[in-house]
Amino acid sequence: MDAVVGVADPIERARALLRLRRPADAERELRGLLAREPQHIDGHALLSLALIEQRQVAEAVEEAQESVRLAPDQWLPHYVAAQVYNRARRPDDAVAAIRAALDLSPEYAPAWEVLARAHLLKGEWQRTLDAALRGLSIEPEDCDLVSLVSLAYTNLGDAAQARAAAAHAVRIDPESPTAHFVYGHAELRFGAPGRAAESFREVLRLDPGFGAARDLLVSALKQRNPVYRRLSWLRGRFPQGWRLIFLLPVLPPVIAVFVILALLHWVGWVAEAWTVLRLARGRATRLLFEGAESRVAVACLGLVVAGALLLGLGIGLGDEAVGLAGAAVMALVTPVQEAAHTGSPVGRAILYGWAALLGVAVAVSVPTASPGVALLALYAAIATVWLATPVRGRLTPVI
Repeated sequence: MDAVVGVADPIERARALLRLRRPADAERELRGLLAREPQHIDGHALLSLALIEQRQVAEAVEEAQESVRLAPDQWLPHYVAAQVYNRARRPDDAVAAIRAALDLSPEYAPAWEVLARAHLLKGEWQRTLDAALRGLSIEPEDCDLVSLVSLAYTNLGDAAQARAAAAHAVRIDPESPTAHFVYGHAELRFGAPGRAAESFREVLRLDPGFGAARDLLVSALKQRNPVYRRLSWLRGRFPQGWRLIFLLPVLPPVIAVFVILALLHWVGWVAEAWTVLRLARGRATRLLFEGAESRVAVACLGLVVAGALLLGLGIGLGDEAVGLAGAAVMALVTPVQEAAHTGSPVGRAILYGWAALLGVAVAVSVPTASPGVALLALYAAIATVWLATPVRGRLTPVI
């Protein structure tokens, strides 16, 4: 098969297979070992890693817990369990497990890295930084720990320290995708999308399967457009929480503010569609976009054109229903884009259904000469920027 076959110890063979990213082969090796030695501590620990690599979360957690049960006074089972909990998106359990490992072996730098990653999952940036720095006091040239320091500083808003740490990580290991990723992340966060795009391209050269780098490269390429960048900044300055709707009965003048914000988001979504379509047609960037993204962009720009034609026709004919229907068709860009940018399949289906329902209402308003229906559809479409928030919040999984 390869050099792994020549390794006599099944534990060492499993370790080698995990390093080669062959978790299924490692699992077979370890299950054979555990069939002969059911209480092999390292066997259970490594099997949990092989299973979590294959996204068999429940069984991976069981194996990790069995390893800890067999040897609660050894640091390795706790350390492995913490890694499994991190991969299972259970950072509180990961913190407890890695703290137990550190109580037994406080000078093991990778354990501090696992602790930093657990705090990173929880969004505890200062604790992430503290844990990573503690690990670096043991292993000053650990590229992954330096990368975590950069991520923590980035989220804490310290541009100078974030960039310095990211640059140091790249110097330590120029072939590390993670180092280039955090460098690009810092540059994108602090307003240098051109340099960020270069870093993300390097990540994808080193590791073509690095999905987060692809997504951020797309963001960086969009941010290089100054109009898009300005609109994104303006949209980010204003809240869009659905609870703000309850202010309307108390402060009726706020309606004007809501209309302005909704229109601002609509313009931003149109700019998003235009930018995506332009990049999707570019020779150097077209492979970054899935077919669905391009189709959504074309559909949204088509809604703008069709709506503008209907609006112009309505004005020319003096037909209020046709004119309002045209404006409502243009407004459908908001629900379509909100749906396309919702991660949960269920949430996406709900919002696409909402957009389709509004489209039917607009279509009915013209032959029935019902400007009121078109006007309500117009208001509902641009208000989707708020209505989509509870759908996304309840149904989109935490990543």
